[in-house]
Amino acid sequence: MRAVIQRVSEASVTIGQEVYGAIEQGLVILLGVESDDELEDVDWLARKIVGLRIFSDSQGKMNRSLVDVKGKALIISQFTLHSQTRKGNRPSFVKAARPEHALPLYEAFIHAFNQLTAIPAETGKFGAEMHVALVNEGPVTIWIDTKNKS
Repeated sequence: MRAVIQRVSEASVTIGQEVYGAIEQGLVILLGVESDDELEDVDWLARKIVGLRIFSDSQGKMNRSLVDVKGKALIISQFTLHSQTRKGNRPSFVKAARPEHALPLYEAFIHAFNQLTAIPAETGKFGAEMHVALVNEGPVTIWIDTKNKS
């Protein structure tokens, strides 16, 4: 399971002409599920992201978590995080989980994340064509892969 986490001052996801989810200060979490991911990956990743100290404290150091700043999260499914680009110019997505495997883990991640925070996450819609708008604060962008826990 892979996640790209961006610290934002605001973000939204639009489907068609309708805003589906929106947040102010917090995190945009782009989540990709791989075919061999399991529930233990969900729990580990949710805990890791909620605990990330990537918000500034009073001295301007990244020392506060999403929970500390009472921030919000916008969680968006993104299978393209598992693209392979070694051969040719067209990405391959063979490692990305099929929807029947990815959707339950995406939903489990949202549930696990919400259990760890006081403010329920906003989300995108799994499998939908979405437009994501965000203001990356810092900029701070962090990539986490559950296959590289050490």
